[in-house]
Amino acid sequence: MNLADFFTHSKSLLKLTYPILIAQLIQNLMGFVDIVMAGRVSATDLAAVAVANSIWLPLILTIYGLIMALSAIVSQLAGAKNYTKIVEQTYQTAWISLVLGLSLILLYYIVTPIVSPLVTLESNLEELMFDYLGFIVWGAPGFCLYLVLRNYSEGLSYTKPTMVISIIGLLVNIPANYIFIYGKFGMPALGGAGCGVATALVYWSMFISMLIYCFYSKVLKQANLFSAFYWPVFAEIKAILGLGIPIALSLLFEVSLFAIVAIILVPFGAQVVASHQVALNFTGLVFMVPLSIAMATTIKVGFAVGNKNFKQARDYTMYSIVLGLALACFTALITVLFRTQIAGIYSTETPVIELAASLMLLATIYQFSDTIQVVSAGALRGYKDTKSILYITFVSYWLVGLSVGLILGITDWFVPRMGPYGFWIGFIVGLTTAAILLAWRLKVIQQRIKNNTFEMD
Repeated sequence: MNLADFFTHSKSLLKLTYPILIAQLIQNLMGFVDIVMAGRVSATDLAAVAVANSIWLPLILTIYGLIMALSAIVSQLAGAKNYTKIVEQTYQTAWISLVLGLSLILLYYIVTPIVSPLVTLESNLEELMFDYLGFIVWGAPGFCLYLVLRNYSEGLSYTKPTMVISIIGLLVNIPANYIFIYGKFGMPALGGAGCGVATALVYWSMFISMLIYCFYSKVLKQANLFSAFYWPVFAEIKAILGLGIPIALSLLFEVSLFAIVAIILVPFGAQVVASHQVALNFTGLVFMVPLSIAMATTIKVGFAVGNKNFKQARDYTMYSIVLGLALACFTALITVLFRTQIAGIYSTETPVIELAASLMLLATIYQFSDTIQVVSAGALRGYKDTKSILYITFVSYWLVGLSVGLILGITDWFVPRMGPYGFWIGFIVGLTTAAILLAWRLKVIQQRIKNNTFEMD
């Protein structure tokens, strides 16, 4: 590997990566603000927000994964300088996102009357939870349309707007929470449910801000969204869904794996579950680094593929993985050295801190395989090879990772029952399997392109 080329490619990647990373961290910060401000009202309000988010986030993240396909589509078309097609594909994705956003509203009003009588939570908690969901769903269309504009801009290699508009979202989130949680300026005091109103307002403010940017931006004029209007074309929508659904499902597989483990750990006691959540929350923040590199890799690889510069696509893939692993060395070192202090930020209970710190030590191992798998998946999206990501993540996370976790965590088949440690070893095995298989698939595609046997879209 040429060191000069590595630094050149890394500089270009980091230019795309850092705004995405900051945007991702700000979105996590918004969730933290919701929890803190709701918790100041009561433990019930905090619990209502937490339970409602456990329902809401998998739904919205699945849609997020589907719309991520647009970034790969736009970057390839930008590489081919087909700007008219970029506009058309963005409109088709917008129609998909609008339908999905409106469907979430409809789903809430259909499902709530059926599910509500079956829920056995205490009455105040149940009411707050459903109120929160009833408010936040009205922001779904705005958020879905914002994601379309975000991926359109990022696909054209402009990632700074994502960062700036996330800051705008945070600036709306804090005062909106204050107003609707505590009932200020004549508004009703909604408690934890007020976070739902605030988040809906954040979603719409981010969409409107992004729309204004797209309208006035000079750098986006080459693929001007306002130069034409496109009605739905079902053949185009089908093709986008064919690319996006595997991304959405693979993201759902990963998110649901960690969620299901938290449920399985409940019989081990509240302190074990709390320790698991602490370690998971911190490692989730660390994961934003390779995830952001992966999103930048999709853009770079997609542009190179669209430009038929397959060597450049291969180089960006290699340098992205090396850059990700270099940063993983840094984050792993921070985790090892300060794991006890980090756990202490989340809890004051010694058993929780000690167990969380031990789990973080295991997390340092899978940071490396996690980096390889997520960056490889980002490169595969750039090649528009998303079905392989779906199959590999399902096998790696659910068939391999969860199975190993269950065997080690709750059985005495091979070793004495390991509890949470067994599941975290399962995470390591599952993510390592995904890293090996995704890197292998990437190598196969690059070899097929070299041999002119890979069919490009």
